[in-house]
Amino acid sequence: MTAVGTDPRKEPMNDQLQLSEQMSAGAASLRVDVHGSQPREHVLDDLSFLNYRLADVRISPEVSLVEPDIIWHQDGDKAVSYDGRAIRFDGPWPAGPIQKVIVAMLALRMEAVGLHPSHSAAVHYRGRTLLFLGGESNHGKSMGLIEAGLRGGLQVASETTVIDEAGRAAMGSVEPFLVKRTEGTERSDKAAPNRGVEKFWGEMPTWGFHDGTPEIDLVIVPAIDGNFDPATNRLIPFEAQFQFLHSLQNYFLTNELLAPGHVMPLVDTDALRERRAAFVARFCERPFYFIRAATPQVLLDEVEKVL
Repeated sequence: MTAVGTDPRKEPMNDQLQLSEQMSAGAASLRVDVHGSQPREHVLDDLSFLNYRLADVRISPEVSLVEPDIIWHQDGDKAVSYDGRAIRFDGPWPAGPIQKVIVAMLALRMEAVGLHPSHSAAVHYRGRTLLFLGGESNHGKSMGLIEAGLRGGLQVASETTVIDEAGRAAMGSVEPFLVKRTEGTERSDKAAPNRGVEKFWGEMPTWGFHDGTPEIDLVIVPAIDGNFDPATNRLIPFEAQFQFLHSLQNYFLTNELLAPGHVMPLVDTDALRERRAAFVARFCERPFYFIRAATPQVLLDEVEKVL
């Protein structure tokens, strides 16, 4: 067992099970057990972050999983560890780090049933389904979605598109922006989401939503910057797979600081990465384009040239 912080094998004095709760996203499920001296009604009081990151997360009415995927001992010194199957928290953790770990572990369970969360927005536009990929830099997927919606496109997904093995958008998050960050995850380097909207449109446009699970036809890796002249390039296989893998790895928090002095344990493995790479290769057989543009309006003008 790899541990960060104090030795998690030292059990706290009060090890009473206070809560066992099961969450699901599509066909994937995850169980969280909470021990200690403090009673809890739910693991998290607000699921908005989970739905923003994993499209549609629900609390199951009953716990059916035999073993927990996350174990939280609320008492004792703060620590976090992973034994190859379950993550264990010790000590008084705020909601922010807990929800980030739930995202990573539930994303693993989703992969196991053939669902791949992708850091991307998707829109049904001009009769085709486009994926605006966050990729390595994440410069413009939400802005591309908004402008496409303003031109009559129907939203399939905002922050996250869950893609099945056949390349269809199986689920999609609804909210285009994360309005509030939970305690322990605040970021002063992130601009207020409405600033970009005010800059490009004055006020938030409205648009419709697409029903069903459409196959993704085309992938756009956007790069919006006020200094960019328009440029559109079709990506070679290496570039397409490089960018798409970035969007999948975004959910496993390999570079994540959960709290000062405590990093996210590594939950990824070589076997998982090999299977993920095989899925990436299959998915990237469809056309990928990298588009530089000064504004979302110019971005969509360029998109329309390759449709």
